[in-house]
Amino acid sequence: MLKRYKKDHDGSNVPVADIYFAKEHGIDSRNIDLDAVWAVRKLKQSGAEAYVVGGAVRDLLLGRKPKDFDISTSASPRQVQKIFWNARIIGKRFKLVHLVFKDKILEVSTFRSGEDGIEEGSSIYGNVEQDAKRRDFTINSLYYDPTDGQLLDFNNAMADFKKKRVRSILPLPASFSEDPVRMIRAVKYSVTTGFPLQFDVKRAIKKSANELARVSSSRLTEEVSKILSSGDSAKIIAELHRYKLLVYLLPCVSVFSRLHEVYASLQVLDEQIRVLKETDEAVDEGMKGQMLVALVKPIMSVSPTELTPEESFKEIFGQVKTLISPLTPPNYDVEHAAVIILEEAGTAVPKNCLRARRPVRQPGKPGFRAKQQKHGETPRKGKKVTATVAAAPVKSGPSSTSNKKRRRRKPKAATNAIHVKPELPATDD
Repeated sequence: MLKRYKKDHDGSNVPVADIYFAKEHGIDSRNIDLDAVWAVRKLKQSGAEAYVVGGAVRDLLLGRKPKDFDISTSASPRQVQKIFWNARIIGKRFKLVHLVFKDKILEVSTFRSGEDGIEEGSSIYGNVEQDAKRRDFTINSLYYDPTDGQLLDFNNAMADFKKKRVRSILPLPASFSEDPVRMIRAVKYSVTTGFPLQFDVKRAIKKSANELARVSSSRLTEEVSKILSSGDSAKIIAELHRYKLLVYLLPCVSVFSRLHEVYASLQVLDEQIRVLKETDEAVDEGMKGQMLVALVKPIMSVSPTELTPEESFKEIFGQVKTLISPLTPPNYDVEHAAVIILEEAGTAVPKNCLRARRPVRQPGKPGFRAKQQKHGETPRKGKKVTATVAAAPVKSGPSSTSNKKRRRRKPKAATNAIHVKPELPATDD
């Protein structure tokens, strides 16, 4: 192990990080995404610092193959965009860059500093040491260079790995007040790694739990989606309930009198997710509807009614939306969940009830690279990109998008439609 130094104000060398080599940290290079290695190498060749960071490094140290790879660099978003033809800048206050490939997206962020950084627009950027000090927990604060196998540790994180503990970098409970979502992540990391939470983390969660009430529904939705696709959702949901956090994520689920039925349903889902991960298969879009079903079906009471299939579909759709509130997943996923519930109940499913997903224009699609090269490395800011995929030949004759009115069919009466009501929690008289 080596030390990384920096110059102090008086010119003396001060150690700031431990440097571990491949034989010391034991990361298996076969678990590293080749596109992530390519991206880091390309950034370094341009003169920037670049590392794989966050959960990917955590999983690599645990001997797992990460699902997602995030990269952190000294290059600004605009510089990253100039380096990669498939780069797309997102975000407003703190800009990120997505490197879009055919089957994945690599997220590239610039080193961030709370104060003494370089300002570009409305965002503040700093160096790798400052970036490491802003991370939430030590196990997520390691910086790995896949091109030379070196691992940088600015927060004594490797000691926490050896002691198997989840420790906060920032002072508590101020860290949770700054970003309440960190409480959810602390519980999730504890379950997925098997590392217990430190006492100060537990105490801060209990003290700051009500801070989750001010978190936006979109962020809560994102966190719950990650939990449901983790393969450990049953344990994580149970722990969130124990720490009194679940009531802010899924209030209808948290007050259910037979919560053990929800856990059992999620355990079945977890087994399906783990099978997919073991076979290196991605969780497809259809699974997201199944995830919602696993979460809400145990708290739904299904009974026969005289409703038509269309009316039953709308009824279930509305009930699912209510039961997962304040979460706001895409309507397509909620619709798919409603279809699954109808099918499992043995009732008729209305035709064309699933709306088509809006296609995402990705730089990884055919035709994008040729267009980028035609206009330079990437379209400049302010220029409209009219298409990112190869255009299909236009057929002569009447337009296929003419405004013709469709005749609506009258719904047929359903003999086996269902009516859904959420079960209420048991109350004391």
